[in-house]
Amino acid sequence: MGRRLLACFGKGSGSSGGAKETQAHEKNATADVSAEEMRRGGAVLVELFSSQGCKTSPEAEILVSRLGRGDFELGVPVIVLAYHVDYWDYMGWKDPYGSSQWTVRQKAYVEALNLDTMFTPQLVFQGRVQCQGNDQDGMLSAIANAPKFPAPSFQATFERLTSGSESLQVSLTGSLRSKVDNQGANIMVALYESGLVTNCPEGENKGRVLSNDYVVRKLEKLCTVKDISPKKHVSGTVTFPLWEGFNSGKCGVAVFVQNNSHHIFGSQNFQLPDNI
Repeated sequence: MGRRLLACFGKGSGSSGGAKETQAHEKNATADVSAEEMRRGGAVLVELFSSQGCKTSPEAEILVSRLGRGDFELGVPVIVLAYHVDYWDYMGWKDPYGSSQWTVRQKAYVEALNLDTMFTPQLVFQGRVQCQGNDQDGMLSAIANAPKFPAPSFQATFERLTSGSESLQVSLTGSLRSKVDNQGANIMVALYESGLVTNCPEGENKGRVLSNDYVVRKLEKLCTVKDISPKKHVSGTVTFPLWEGFNSGKCGVAVFVQNNSHHIFGSQNFQLPDNI
């Protein structure tokens, strides 16, 4: 990807257009589901790209926290994931949850959605549509109009491994409930944490206490699938290294199916047991 502009947008700022103007093309779709299945489908995956170093990101963080806890009457379930990018770390405050991995993920969406600018806060819906992260009306409209797909039917088991460095092993078995063609798709597993509170002594948010939920701490690929039916049995295991102070009661695991065009074709959420 070529050089990209960066921006930190507030509500009403001039971003690169609303959700309807930045839809990704539907070429190379990998899921084959009926219109009826789409109408009664599973959750919409909502991904926030944010940074503690961006002055307008805290408003978006509050918005997605409300979204995740069910403050809005949506008529459809949602799964929220928040990725903290690292390209604002030079502004005087290094985001403790920032990662170049999430910056790369956002860059992939910028390219897929034909945008000219990387910015925070940004919301992406089902990998197809985006809007500014603090645009409540745009968010609700995008969720209402997003394509729906059956949720996978995975069963999950969790095991905390303590030999050597501590890690969490997540084993999944079930079906995708969507057909995947010969273009293939990746089954991704995200480990996220909520209830994070940070005192911010420097940077654009100097003097503020920042609250963050659904913050992605780890993301791994379970497997790649190709040419499988909706009922085909799929299983696999991922292992996440754990961080100091890990508290399973504050964490969850989201599983989603994503193709090479970055479109999401089904997602499923698990809350971790308190006693891991």
